[in-house]
Amino acid sequence: MALRSEGKVVIVTGANSGIGRAAAELFAADGAIVVLAGRRAERGESVAEAIRSTGANARFIQTDVAVAASVAELVRETVSHYGRLDCAFNNAGVPGETFTDLDGQTEETWDEVLNVNLRGVWRCMKHELHYMRSVGHGVIVNTASIYAHAGSEFGIAPYVASKHGVVGLTRAAAVEFGRLGIRVNAISPGITLTEMTAPGLAAAPDQFKANVRQGVPLARMADPLEIARAAVWLCSDDASYVTGATLVVDGGWLAR
Repeated sequence: MALRSEGKVVIVTGANSGIGRAAAELFAADGAIVVLAGRRAERGESVAEAIRSTGANARFIQTDVAVAASVAELVRETVSHYGRLDCAFNNAGVPGETFTDLDGQTEETWDEVLNVNLRGVWRCMKHELHYMRSVGHGVIVNTASIYAHAGSEFGIAPYVASKHGVVGLTRAAAVEFGRLGIRVNAISPGITLTEMTAPGLAAAPDQFKANVRQGVPLARMADPLEIARAAVWLCSDDASYVTGATLVVDGGWLAR
């Protein structure tokens, strides 16, 4: 079977672990040239080397999506080195304080979560879209969340607000850039067992754990690979008429 991502240059942010790492590995296995972006250089180089050991083409560029110059350099270096950028999976994010009611959240937490989860996605899109506009094609996928579509009683208001913003930003960009041959979509993962979510899940109240078990029709959390598959599909030509959409991958949680 032909590889859908053969020869495409793809940026994946938040690629050091979890959904981002799974997506980077899947893009590489599907024939893409993958640029991994993350804050932890040692971890990122290790992941890139693991991908290269399979015979795939992967490179790590240390990037902090909370810093405008860092994001600009990521896109500039990718295009300079490979001569193109076909797809981007803007996946980097932080959870912020968990199980803290809104009136107990701090200014610092709000600033951090919005700066990474929403402004970070905007920074990436700003530079990715600027290049894609110049060549008349490209695909962007942003990571939202099931909490982009619902509130939560478990004290993650900054996260909820940031992910609602990602969906709005995705729709705005899809409308603005569709006639230029550029598609922009989002995915909304359900609760996924990753390095980022594991500590919060371990410390979660029993009620939260019960909701996970009882509230998801498939009765389990997602594996990162299950989420990554959605991102790879949206970047492929199989999704050529999909733009401005948010693909929910949540085991049925929002269908309740």
